[in-house]
Amino acid sequence: MKQSFLTLFSIFIISSSLFAQSGIVRGKVTEVPKNETVPYATVVIQGTTKGATTDDNGNYEIKGLEPGLYNLVVNYVGYAPASQEVEVTNSRPAQVNFQLKPSTQELNEVEVVANGFYKSDESPVSVQRIGVTEVKRAPGANRDISRVLQSLPGVASTASFRNDILIRGGAPNENRFYLDGIEIPNINHFATQGASGGPVGMINVDFIENVEFYSGAYPSGRGNALSSVMEFSQKDGRTDQHTTNLILGTSDVGITFEGPVTDKSSIIVSARQSYLQALFSVLGLPFLPTYNDFQLKYKYDINQRNKISIIGLGAIDQFKLADSPGEPTDEDYEQNVYTLNNLPEQNQWNYTIGAKYEHFRDNSTFTFVASRNMLTNNQFKHPGNDRNQAKIYDYNSTEAENKFRLEGVTFTNNGFTFSYGVNYEYATYTNKTFQTLYDYDDDQLKTITFDSNLPLNKWGAFGTVSKKLASDKVTLSLGARVDANDYSDTMGNLLDQFSPRFSASYQFTPRWSLNFNTGIYYQLPTYTTLGYKEDGKFVNKENDLTYIRNKQLVGGLEYKIPEKNLKFTVEGFQKLYDQYPYSINNQISLANLGADFGVIGSEAVTSTSLGRSRGVEFLAQQKFYKGFYGILAYTYVQSEFTNADPNVYAPSSWDSRNIVSLTGGKKLKRNWEIGARWLYSGGTPYTPYDVDASMDRQVWDAERRGVRDYSQINTLRLDAQHQLDVRVDKHYYFNKWSINFFLDIQNIYNYKSKGQPILTTEIDQMGNPVVDPNDPSKYVPKFIETTNGLLQPSIGIIVEL
Repeated sequence: MKQSFLTLFSIFIISSSLFAQSGIVRGKVTEVPKNETVPYATVVIQGTTKGATTDDNGNYEIKGLEPGLYNLVVNYVGYAPASQEVEVTNSRPAQVNFQLKPSTQELNEVEVVANGFYKSDESPVSVQRIGVTEVKRAPGANRDISRVLQSLPGVASTASFRNDILIRGGAPNENRFYLDGIEIPNINHFATQGASGGPVGMINVDFIENVEFYSGAYPSGRGNALSSVMEFSQKDGRTDQHTTNLILGTSDVGITFEGPVTDKSSIIVSARQSYLQALFSVLGLPFLPTYNDFQLKYKYDINQRNKISIIGLGAIDQFKLADSPGEPTDEDYEQNVYTLNNLPEQNQWNYTIGAKYEHFRDNSTFTFVASRNMLTNNQFKHPGNDRNQAKIYDYNSTEAENKFRLEGVTFTNNGFTFSYGVNYEYATYTNKTFQTLYDYDDDQLKTITFDSNLPLNKWGAFGTVSKKLASDKVTLSLGARVDANDYSDTMGNLLDQFSPRFSASYQFTPRWSLNFNTGIYYQLPTYTTLGYKEDGKFVNKENDLTYIRNKQLVGGLEYKIPEKNLKFTVEGFQKLYDQYPYSINNQISLANLGADFGVIGSEAVTSTSLGRSRGVEFLAQQKFYKGFYGILAYTYVQSEFTNADPNVYAPSSWDSRNIVSLTGGKKLKRNWEIGARWLYSGGTPYTPYDVDASMDRQVWDAERRGVRDYSQINTLRLDAQHQLDVRVDKHYYFNKWSINFFLDIQNIYNYKSKGQPILTTEIDQMGNPVVDPNDPSKYVPKFIETTNGLLQPSIGIIVEL
């Protein structure tokens, strides 16, 4: 056995060395707006003399590379230089295409040096570009894009089992996601309807080319966002050969296939299935989740001036409960009983399918997008989880949107850039609900039963004009958009949702620049709120519900060392909310409800809450350079909203205050790579329980959880949480295939911060609540101490064929 192991190990080492210099990078260089190929552009590997020149058709190829990570840099007179990080293997040529943009700057070594940082005329602040290799190697992320974002400034980390994206003190439902310019409603499995979180990301990183993350200064073509916009750009499928990627992880298994379909078209398709249900059952956990997802991109180049792409993304999620909480002697028995009594079972599926047509002209581009997305969400609960008894909670809902958008960009000879467009959506929302809730007004239980069917037409328009001055040292951008819908007369006037924005950037030295943005942004309340009914009426329509408004101001200073891929930024921001939904039943802002598994916003509200979020961010970022990468990000943010008293601000559920992330990694010899990330987030506020109301037997039997004392909204605060994540990769490269073994450990020192205690009841040996002998109308209360933080090791294998 020992000899066989040594022989196998020797084969790995010899094979790795034998093919060490056979890596290839190839691709094509084109330009905007004509989409014409760029001949005689230089493509070099940063820090070396290796490179190539594009041929008459814009193609290039660099051979004889040792497998590993490289930065490619493209230069051509009259265009801004471009760069991209690429991973080279022996199993297949790496394909990297570049699209150059015109520039009035002269090409020289001092002023114009390509780097991996991104900044647009419209968004000179609060924007980051993340490459696919950065996502794959991110420590603690396990190839999940939502977790990669936690390393960036302004992003608060949450409990380890949630992927909620909390940006600059805003709620998870204030984020918008686009896949190749096509909007997708959510990027996580087991989504909280009315929010955007979930425990596992569903986008396959093998599809991604880069991610543009806007925490402010959103482009005018991207509406309905208050906290962030994320643009996921997918790579085109290979046109030279068919390839397969296999990945086996701790929680799921997946496969990705890509290759040419015809001479002018290509496809990428993937599927993934989890086995968490079996794993959680073995571990004795009370909940048993399982998920599946699917992804597709088809690209067809009609000719040089016209192309079309079709994308698809879908997921099927099931959340079941275990048959029993275990034995009464188990350490977690009481908490398992609470979980089984409180959590509903869930069946959820969603999909997005869309098509994008692009047309290129001599001085302009036009894009037409058509898409449909749908979410079906079924949650239910039986007493004691006994399916033979009638349901005490039954929720069935669907959201469907059909979207159309036409946009164009025109470049003029005198340096102006105009972008403009219109959009239309037809949406339908259905909801059939049976639920018993505690009524804070009447201090008693009430039963909610309604059947809702809401059709909704939405329309909008947008435009921006940008101009570079003083040899591209000064950039100004002025834009606006308008939105409206037919939900009510209050929302039907476009000018009531007039959303202006202005950006300016001044590069006062080759390395230093001042950047600024201000704007007013609007977001439609969630469908769960729009479609809520009481007594057969859309009660929030009668409550004069309107768009949420947010006035933002951002300013910052930036220092770059492009030749070393190094950047430092400091930004200050302020967000002022008004017309925010206010819960009539709970008498609090919906910003103070937090987010969890379930549904947010299905209740009567008014548009009367105010909010504010302000803070400062610092970022020091080293993109991949000579085998090293690193990020240091610090954010101080204060987030507050008004509740019953419109003159008193209380901390929101997203008020993390101090947020720190420190990330670094190194590419080592013999194809080893190691990285680590330390995250720190200040404790968020929470609201204590009303013990007396909670222990009422009638209330507890219906709710099975504590009733909050909203007169003390967010007066308590959790402990700060921090964790250290570590990732180790080992690559083996062979002639026709490669294999990557990785170990990704979240919270390696197993830090556990004290969480909010769970209010439950004393239980007997049968798991039933104990009646208070002094007051037979009450149960005996009990608090269970909880902790946040979990050691999560993930082991995986990735095979490229």
